[in-house]
Amino acid sequence: MASIQELEERRARECRLTPARALETLDEAAAFVADRGLLTRTADCTLPSLFEACHEEPYSPGSRGFGSWPKTKYWWSFELGRRPGIVETKLHRGKTLLLSDETAAIADPICRAELRRMETGDEGWARLLHHLSDAGPSLAEDVEVELDLKPKELKQLRSPLERCGAIVSRQVRVETPDGGHTHASELARWDHVVAGSDQTEPDLASLVVAGVRAAVVCPEQEPARWFSWPWRWDDGLIDRLVDECLVYRPGPGLLAVA
Repeated sequence: MASIQELEERRARECRLTPARALETLDEAAAFVADRGLLTRTADCTLPSLFEACHEEPYSPGSRGFGSWPKTKYWWSFELGRRPGIVETKLHRGKTLLLSDETAAIADPICRAELRRMETGDEGWARLLHHLSDAGPSLAEDVEVELDLKPKELKQLRSPLERCGAIVSRQVRVETPDGGHTHASELARWDHVVAGSDQTEPDLASLVVAGVRAAVVCPEQEPARWFSWPWRWDDGLIDRLVDECLVYRPGPGLLAVA
């Protein structure tokens, strides 16, 4: 087993935490998603972060929100969400989480289970999901018209659906009549975006292992806060993963992949 120092050095290298390892191109960023399996957009835990790996000054130093994003690479997360092999989700407690196809397959049984749960829940959620089932991926503004919803009403419906993985959204380029273009949000059901996996039972444990692998080493208490399904977490999960030799404790309060 690697020492804590070796793990930290490996984490700095593989998660691109030093300026010498900064992402320079969008293709490098796409490869980073494929390598780590999942990336947060902004840094808020030990999961690898797209913007942290850019090592670029913020658009507006000292500000919060969009102003804290990288000055010239702020658009990368939107562009990556349009690339084949990458799924842009809100599975990080409502925050953007980019998944590789491999990690999306791990999350697939959970998201399909959530899709079924939401279809039989709130009437508004079911109406939106059934509409997307019939229409396929749709621009948000078209959904507003077709379902006679105000923008605020659609936002209230889609937010919990995106958070749990029942639907995903991405930014798409829309050509305008004057020859220009604008960007719009496209909504799609999870099962229209991700091919079904061989695994049929929801398994949060496999996704936690994928997260620990992506982070290289992390605090033991963190995985419980990584994903949007607190009702799927149980306090004995980490101990079971250790007993099954899927993760190990390199030091007190730390986790790494065995």
